[in-house]
Amino acid sequence: MKKLILFTLLLVCGMTTAMAQKPAEIKFDKQTHDFGTFSEKEPIVKCTFTFTNVGESPLIINQAVASCGCTVPEYTKTPVLPGQKGEIKVTYNGTGKFPGHFKKSITIRTNGVVEMTRLYIEGDMEEAQ
Repeated sequence: MKKLILFTLLLVCGMTTAMAQKPAEIKFDKQTHDFGTFSEKEPIVKCTFTFTNVGESPLIINQAVASCGCTVPEYTKTPVLPGQKGEIKVTYNGTGKFPGHFKKSITIRTNGVVEMTRLYIEGDMEEAQ
C-alpha cells in the first residue's frame, strides 16, 4: 500500500513539474514592412521578419499563410530554442497586378503563448513608363 501511495505521489509531482514549465513565446522585431514605391518593371520585392523565442520552451512555427497567392512566406522549420532567433522571409510578386497601393497579411501559427500572429507588408507599385 505504501508503494502505491508513493508511486501516485511521484506521478502527481512529475506531472505538476512538467505542466509548470513555461511555454514558448514569439517576439518579432517588427510586424509591418513597407516596401515604399517600386516600379511595375521590377514587380518582385522581398523582406525578412526576424523573431526571437523569449519563452522557456522550444518554439515551433506550425504554419505561415499569406492572404493572397501573390505573397509567399518561407519560415524556419526547425524548433527555435529559447533565446534564439528565426526568420520569416516574404516575397511579394506584383506581376499581373494593377499598379497602386497594396497591403497583405501573413498569419503565423505557433505552439507559443500567443498561438496566432499577423504580419503585414505594404507598398505602392508604380505603373511602368
